Amino acid sequence: MSNEGASTVFKPPAALQAPFRDGMEGRSLSNANVTFGPRGSSLAQGPPPGSFSSDLKTMTLPRAGTPRTEQGPFFGDYGQRDSEKTSEQRQTELRDKLNKETKIKVGSENLLEALVSKNNKQTKEQRLRVEAELGSSNRKIIELRTQLEQEIERSKRPKTPPRNRLSGLFQGSPAKSPQNENESMQGDVAPTEESESPTYLLSEILQALENEGMQPDYYVERANRLVSLFKKYSSLKYDLAWPVFGLRIQTMLLSQSREVVAAGYRVTRHAIADRRSLQTIRHLNTDELVMLSLVKESKANIEREQALKFVRAFLDVKGGIHEVSNTVLRTIVSIAEHHEDRLRNLSILTLLELLVRNPSMVVEAGGMAPLTEALLEGSYQGSESVALTMLYLFDRPSDRLYLRSRHELDAAFTIFTDPIAVHVSEEKLKSSARLISTLLNSWPGLFIVANDSFAPVRGLLQSLAYPSLIARDLTLDIIFAVLQIKAPSWSSSFLAGRRLTTYGRVANLTEESSAVFTAVVSEEEQENRVCLSEHYTALLLAVLLQSGLQQALSNLIQEEGEPALRRKAALLQGEVLSMADRVLPYTFSSSLQAAPKLVEAVSMGSPDTSLSQTSMIYQTDSVSRTLYRSQAVVKHPSEMTKQLKQQPKVPSRTIDSTKPDLDIDMDEIKFRAAIVETQILSHVKYIKWNWDLIEDLVNGPLKSPKRLSEAITGTKLLKRLLGFYRPFKYRFSDASNTKPNQRYVRVGVSLMKTLLQNSEGIAYLSESKFLRQLGECLAQLDRTSGLTSSTPLFSSWRTTQTLTGGYFALLGALSSNPKGLEMIERWHMINIFYHLLDLQDRDDLVELLLGNMDFTLDSHLRVMLSKALTACHKHIRIFSTKLLRKYATLAPTTETGESSPSGVCEWAIRLLVTQLYDPEVGVSEVAVRILEESCNHKSHLEYVVRCRPQLDHLNEIGAPLLLRFLSTSLGYQYLDRLDYITQEMDDWFSGRNYSYVTLVEASLTRAFSTAPQDMPRSSINEPLRPGEYGALPPHFYRELTHTKEGCDLLRKSGHFDEFVAIIIQSWADHEDLEAMMNLKGCLWAVGNIGSMEFGASFLEESDVVKWIVKIAENSQLATMRGTAFFVLGLISRSLHGMEIIAEHGWKAAADQYGRSTGYCLPPRLGRFFSIKLQHSPDKGGIRALAKDMRPRPIVDEDPVQALVLNFVVDAGNTVLAKKAANDLNGIKVRYPEAFSSVELYRKVRDVLGSHNFRLPVRRFILDLFDRSVMRNIVLDEEESESESIRTERPPHARPRLP
Repeated sequence: MSNEGASTVFKPPAALQAPFRDGMEGRSLSNANVTFGPRGSSLAQGPPPGSFSSDLKTMTLPRAGTPRTEQGPFFGDYGQRDSEKTSEQRQTELRDKLNKETKIKVGSENLLEALVSKNNKQTKEQRLRVEAELGSSNRKIIELRTQLEQEIERSKRPKTPPRNRLSGLFQGSPAKSPQNENESMQGDVAPTEESESPTYLLSEILQALENEGMQPDYYVERANRLVSLFKKYSSLKYDLAWPVFGLRIQTMLLSQSREVVAAGYRVTRHAIADRRSLQTIRHLNTDELVMLSLVKESKANIEREQALKFVRAFLDVKGGIHEVSNTVLRTIVSIAEHHEDRLRNLSILTLLELLVRNPSMVVEAGGMAPLTEALLEGSYQGSESVALTMLYLFDRPSDRLYLRSRHELDAAFTIFTDPIAVHVSEEKLKSSARLISTLLNSWPGLFIVANDSFAPVRGLLQSLAYPSLIARDLTLDIIFAVLQIKAPSWSSSFLAGRRLTTYGRVANLTEESSAVFTAVVSEEEQENRVCLSEHYTALLLAVLLQSGLQQALSNLIQEEGEPALRRKAALLQGEVLSMADRVLPYTFSSSLQAAPKLVEAVSMGSPDTSLSQTSMIYQTDSVSRTLYRSQAVVKHPSEMTKQLKQQPKVPSRTIDSTKPDLDIDMDEIKFRAAIVETQILSHVKYIKWNWDLIEDLVNGPLKSPKRLSEAITGTKLLKRLLGFYRPFKYRFSDASNTKPNQRYVRVGVSLMKTLLQNSEGIAYLSESKFLRQLGECLAQLDRTSGLTSSTPLFSSWRTTQTLTGGYFALLGALSSNPKGLEMIERWHMINIFYHLLDLQDRDDLVELLLGNMDFTLDSHLRVMLSKALTACHKHIRIFSTKLLRKYATLAPTTETGESSPSGVCEWAIRLLVTQLYDPEVGVSEVAVRILEESCNHKSHLEYVVRCRPQLDHLNEIGAPLLLRFLSTSLGYQYLDRLDYITQEMDDWFSGRNYSYVTLVEASLTRAFSTAPQDMPRSSINEPLRPGEYGALPPHFYRELTHTKEGCDLLRKSGHFDEFVAIIIQSWADHEDLEAMMNLKGCLWAVGNIGSMEFGASFLEESDVVKWIVKIAENSQLATMRGTAFFVLGLISRSLHGMEIIAEHGWKAAADQYGRSTGYCLPPRLGRFFSIKLQHSPDKGGIRALAKDMRPRPIVDEDPVQALVLNFVVDAGNTVLAKKAANDLNGIKVRYPEAFSSVELYRKVRDVLGSHNFRLPVRRFILDLFDRSVMRNIVLDEEESESESIRTERPPHARPRLP
């Protein structure tokens, strides 16, 4: 608070230099160059700029500005967490190295794959080097993973307490107090902290803080011990003697050392217990101290950071937000307005949290301006969080008033809608694009952009006509993102200009046809799956189409511009047309499919332009046809199954080639020519063999008994090919485990299956040395076999670095055939498999064994799996449980579909029911998830019920499975006998129905705001139910209305009538949060009941749909309208419900069979998105706040103080700031005693708390006052000297400025 640097006021400080140090006497702790790092991280020597730290220490730098190497390092809590943080650092380093080696491995595999396709002679040396590098990377990855696992285990072990409580606190400290040295000498006899009372430790530390004149490290170390004590004994802060404790805190906060002040803030923050303790802390005059710390220059960032964290701790206490003073809040606002300040981001985050809890406080302090600026400037990385906070305010009518206009968020579209502004930097365009996606993916944001007939959306689509390629490309990306359109696998080739006819058929339809087959689901599963995010996307698509999306895409396609951009627009148009046909009602989508604008442009255009436009129409049609062929979502499984049966099978290899597959009925001449082309007969080295042709032969002609016999007896094809896989040949077993080499495993599996298809192949395989050698290698792992080897084939290193693990895939192919099982049993491999499960240190081998075996046939392999499910440790039990999903979810036997093997599903379900009683909850959770998915088929559900599982011990984990039981009469009777239904109904009616609202809204938030790769996973490693986010969770009343018995029980209970009464009574309530949650819970209950055919009768008996429509069209809450919108979509899923909403003008989408898809739209989008705004707030509103913030002249009895106060007010004016600064400096020169007055300081503080000042101005004003003023205020000392000086000055003596 000195006047130092007054001549350069309001200018940012110059670049900081390392403090000068000349021996121990020249050591300056107050001028140390201190940096800070992310919140919660440790502070180490020389951290990079922009980081935060939660631990404190003094950092000393030599003259050169680099840390002294001879001194030991300081750590966060001075030894308390030394080992823990060191372990965390080592784990971080190991993970970084592991990521680096993984990238090297992927790059080497890609390069090796490219080299394999080239000439072997030219690339042999390079390929060998790449393989060597790949092997080195694999070895390093294994070593790093082992080290990381060991480090994690080491960090979990209990720490051994130090010999001395103070040992390690001052490792390498440049200076120690004499008292501290004596304590360290008595370390052998000092008691440990664990053996002492926390109250005694607290009093000991507080007594140590009484010592004056010690080094700053002394106080910082005690403060860290005090913080550790509060963390360990959380109840200790409730019994603090504040008169004593508060005096120690005041003394630390008044210290001249920034590190000691920061330590004081940290101790005070951890001593906060409740609002009463906050009030006690504020009585220590901490508001003045915090304000002074926050305005300091950047060299005091460690103190400023801890001061801001201290203020943020108020938000963690119930009611603590009301203890944040306006002076402190305006100081935080000034930091948020200062772009160069390193605490700006943390200040913005603090303002956002305050804005959510108490908007009037932030608005009164002028906090909306920096938040709006941070939202639009593009430099703030968390702009999406600012947008979400403002959307939260817009949702409620009472908070909506604090948004002075509806255009705060509309400005995100300005950069795209302005033809001049669109040429800004790409980063700013991307930031605005993320904001637009955030707006369009939320109900409040969608209502905001609906302003003026969707003018922002229309402006965004018009940007497709601007000459900026980046802006147009980002606009297309925004539409792809908000419509949740995932680019198909062939999109990159299409955008590059390749034709889709060949590429899509050969390279894509293989994988996608298999995806289609796996996506063929039963009608029960289709009925149970409700995707709310798709319903929202349907509404958003209707908004975009009404705003001119198709016209904008047609215009872009017709332009003579960038071909890649036109093709991207054609791809988007094809996706839009496909989506519109699927999710929009017929009245919306019927006029879109013809693409009238494109056709009209072709017919009316010149011959030169019409050729290009005809080409784009052809490409759009090609995209639509390819999308139709590769569509993985099947609405009618029976029809798709018939189509799949008629489709010819395509090889599993996907290549970009027009060469047709080899025919199984190939003649002898072509067959022999193909054998010669494989190079097997002419080259010994397998690298020179044509493996693509070999795979075609194995999957094609060799399946013919005649060709197979010819290959066995007439050529050495099979002899050399099968010899390649023999373990002791060390060819296949020594090949590197790389991505290109996986084709050897794929060919081997196909070869096993081909040989098992006819008797001659079975005989040839059984007589070969392949299985005998493989059995001998497996026996090396069996301790009871008597066979040992110093270098076993299936060692840990070989199974990960070579293709040795691929032998289990070959054995898995044999296990799918009865003859293959006989071969496995012939060489006693089954006994070896049993013994492999007992290996405690070879989980990798057990996973390879279980993961590749086929358990379709009833054999010893099923017994082996049962042993793994029950006798192995947790990791293997979870892995084995997941394997059952493949068999438990098989589609049942139908007339049109392929029948599943007899008894396989029942066997898997029985094992899964057994897993429900596993002592580990993680295993039971996996089993519940798989059983729940299996219950999508009615026959499987009934079988699960017959198994009578007991799920009481699982509590919430087993609740979804029990709810599924209600969907059948058999399950209803089973649960009724357990008295489960009535108890669960009462539970849902009293509370669970309202917590369901939070569950649904959280699911929708994750679906729209989280990228798929960033989605949080459950305790299961792989998601069992893809697309879980955005889907409707199971609801008790929905499952209850599956059966007539459930409907009768619901009618007797009267719950539905209660829901209807609450909807009618509370539909217009917008202020009571509890009432709104209750209303949403009732809406979801009615919607789930009405979505079932049996439950639709309840809708006919009441007039509840009319009230739901009224909520959807007239509610003042955007999220309430969204809830009603989703509920109407649920009601439209039943035939009666679709007819009821049609009576109210809403239109439901239906498929070609006339069945509802569960998507409905309002009759007029403009009316649906209209929300009334109140622009005249009541008392205490925005206008009153703005009026209060106007500067008014200040009158004071003392003319000097009055003059100072008016000049301080003028300093807040940008025009008068420089003159006011000079005047204040002049007064300080003429009347220095005035700036030693506590009374004047408090008046200036009140001015700073009622006006907006920039951060440099606040710093300049506070630096005018003498340092003793703050001590007088904090310690409540008398200012007799200043009072006497003021009394001696006559009242008429007005100061005269130079």
